[in-house]
Amino acid sequence: MDQLETLRYPIGRFTPPPKITPELRANWIREIEEAPQRLRDAVNGLTEEQLRTPYRPGGWTVRQLVHHIPDSHMNAYIRFKLSLTEDVPTIKPYDEAAWAELADTDTVPLETSLDLLNAIHTRWVALLKSMGSDEFRRSYRHPEHGGRVFPLEEVLGLYAWHGRHHIAHITSLRERNGW
Repeated sequence: MDQLETLRYPIGRFTPPPKITPELRANWIREIEEAPQRLRDAVNGLTEEQLRTPYRPGGWTVRQLVHHIPDSHMNAYIRFKLSLTEDVPTIKPYDEAAWAELADTDTVPLETSLDLLNAIHTRWVALLKSMGSDEFRRSYRHPEHGGRVFPLEEVLGLYAWHGRHHIAHITSLRERNGW
């Protein structure tokens, strides 16, 4: 992996495993449950200047990452609920890069997004823990991926990875810069 790829994907890219077991799903749910505290820990003590630092050349700032994670996970939570209540719904994509540039990302305190992530994950984890194997096989269609159908158990793994991925952007930046 080249240097830019390592900065972009500090934990590697998400690759769904060939077989998703109940134990693997339980591990992913635990990771989603722990993500809000892990994100709080990752940004604890950072200065405003550090929060405005991109995690890589041309990348989002730490501040943008912190606001992006609940934006993304809110969409994921809604997609789970749609998939559990509709037959293979087509989800609504959103332009995450454009969302990261909106004014609230620059003006709203990080604590608001940290609290939002905690609230979303509290509800999402309760839902996830209530789901059985048949429910995890329910799915949605994603129009930006050629109409590919994504089973919820794969999406669960993707979002467990997503939280770790962005938290690693912050922790690896802190490590590189000696923060």
